Amino acid sequence: MNQVAIVTDSTASIPEPMLDELNIHTVAYYIHRGSEVLRDLVTIQRDEFLRWMMTATSLPTTASPGPGDYLDSYRTLIGRGIRSILSIHMTADGSGAYQAASIARDTLRDESPETRIEVVDTRNVSLCQGWMAIEAARAALAGLSLDEILGRVRRMIPVTQMIQTADTLKYLYMGGRIGKAQQLVGSLLHIKPLIGMKDGVIVALGKAHSRLQAYTSMADMVAEKVGRGKAKVAYVHAGALQEVERIKGLVESKVDVAESFFAELSPALAVHTGPGTAGLCFYPLEASA
Repeated sequence: MNQVAIVTDSTASIPEPMLDELNIHTVAYYIHRGSEVLRDLVTIQRDEFLRWMMTATSLPTTASPGPGDYLDSYRTLIGRGIRSILSIHMTADGSGAYQAASIARDTLRDESPETRIEVVDTRNVSLCQGWMAIEAARAALAGLSLDEILGRVRRMIPVTQMIQTADTLKYLYMGGRIGKAQQLVGSLLHIKPLIGMKDGVIVALGKAHSRLQAYTSMADMVAEKVGRGKAKVAYVHAGALQEVERIKGLVESKVDVAESFFAELSPALAVHTGPGTAGLCFYPLEASA
């Protein structure tokens, strides 16, 4: 049994084999599609949801898990003998997950005073959040203490970066998650916007005239950030595996990549990005040391 249990959300979009291998526990987001209430990656899966999105005339809404959902997860772990839990969540500026998990933690202070729960706002989303959960889980398997693991995650927060592009920003705009990239909404047809996150909100990183130009810009941004060091990269997409394969080739021709994998966004994130989104989440390897 791990000394420290790692909890994160379905929106971290970590591939299922990695979740199993690293014993990462996830809590599912909610998707409200008309009268249906779906659980992210539980009652709705990626392929089915993206097929539906292609024909949807209105967007579903999403909701973070509530305090009760986190309580259930934490209590299950406590019932297994766990007394140290690190709970890792997307930016609190874009979701209520961090607040809900914090309420659950506070509730358990009296109920299980011998259990320590630390809740982290990653100030990021997707596989940036996912990388932090992955590295935390690896550290837990190696026997590191909760404080040591928490220190590693906190060092990753300021340097872990997302870059992505899509044919349109209408899904982010319609879902109210456009952040500081508002100025890109009115871009001319055939302009590929590049977006990322800074200080917990979506920001514009630039525009390109083609997907190839956008992908080349991504690779250049990663190379500039990493320099002569090494990086770990997750190539992230929504129904666009061939596109992220192109991104991988460009990035790894310019950057020394120590580890990489492909990952598909969970439905709760695909609601806001839309089908066809392609990008990456990376961090300089030294940040996890």
